[in-house]
Amino acid sequence: METVDTVVVGAGVIGLAVARQLALAGHEVLILEAEARFGTQTSARNSEVIHAGIYYPTGSLKARWCVRGKELLYRYCAERGVAHRRIGKLLIAVDAEELPMLASYAKRAATNGVPLQSLGAVEIHRREPAVRAVAGLYSESTGILDSHGLMLALLGDAERAGATLVTHTSVTGARIEPDGIILSVGGDAPLELRCRRLVNAAGLRAQELARRIVGFPVERIPPTFYAKGHYFLLSGRAPFQNLVYPMPDPAGLGIHVTLDLGGQCRFGPDVSGWPATPDHAFESGLEGKFYRAIRRYYPDLPDGALRPGYTGIRPKITGPREIAGDFIIQGPAAHGVAGLVNLFGIESPGLTACLAIAEQVLAELTVEPRRHTP
Repeated sequence: METVDTVVVGAGVIGLAVARQLALAGHEVLILEAEARFGTQTSARNSEVIHAGIYYPTGSLKARWCVRGKELLYRYCAERGVAHRRIGKLLIAVDAEELPMLASYAKRAATNGVPLQSLGAVEIHRREPAVRAVAGLYSESTGILDSHGLMLALLGDAERAGATLVTHTSVTGARIEPDGIILSVGGDAPLELRCRRLVNAAGLRAQELARRIVGFPVERIPPTFYAKGHYFLLSGRAPFQNLVYPMPDPAGLGIHVTLDLGGQCRFGPDVSGWPATPDHAFESGLEGKFYRAIRRYYPDLPDGALRPGYTGIRPKITGPREIAGDFIIQGPAAHGVAGLVNLFGIESPGLTACLAIAEQVLAELTVEPRRHTP
């Protein structure tokens, strides 16, 4: 049976960032990806936004790692030539009833260490003539990037440091033994592989993989929920210079305006369903909902201007009527299994936080396990 030092399961942006961090720290790293290519699931189906850290509860992992990850990511993109732009974002209240919520986000951003500029209706109109709002907050530190270019750079760094990516390879099971973790690896030639360290960065399938590890305490595995969102594209030239976000809804950040590096305008995502299994099919009949939501702040949106774009699915640990859960970075100190780190619920702002999460995973692997009782 072949033995490797460290296996990272999942080659999305989180898995690649973790693999890079571990390889640079001197670990022998094997990255296993079930799909034909890296980064084809959650990492390829998002808004490509570098978030500032406005929304997340103060002291939460999302807040801390978004703020740190943002700075690391801007620096990394500049050093590696990854296309990005500090485009800025407007968070807006479209009527007086939303002003208290806007004020609450201003307060939260301040405690999270995120600088914002308060704007009135006249200033918003001057900055974004197409937008109707009574007040807003401007985030200078919000940006956009080329997520595929980022993943290429992370993979390149990892491979230069000795890491290896193997695609078309799923982990179908595992068991914990005294001298490591034995993985049952599928693909064209199924085999067993022993590793001393295992990082579960399987994203949408992270809880499923954890449940397949014989000997892992099942009570440490959080529930699994999938929040599905749709994006529509705007035909023609975008009338926006910045990203524009309405007040968030309980399940997400609202149907907002994002721009890619080529200037294409996207609206979304909504939260249109909670499927039992990941399903990226684009549903029909959603145009009316999008037109109504967008015209609250962009009243001149022409009829027929929206065309279907794509869907994305968030791996969540809380359901549709619950307060959004935090990231879970679960190392040996949490579950008692030496050499194992599980990453659960890594949804937005996971892209922004990827380098900060990678730092934490490396730190978790240096912690001795602590015995737990159910």
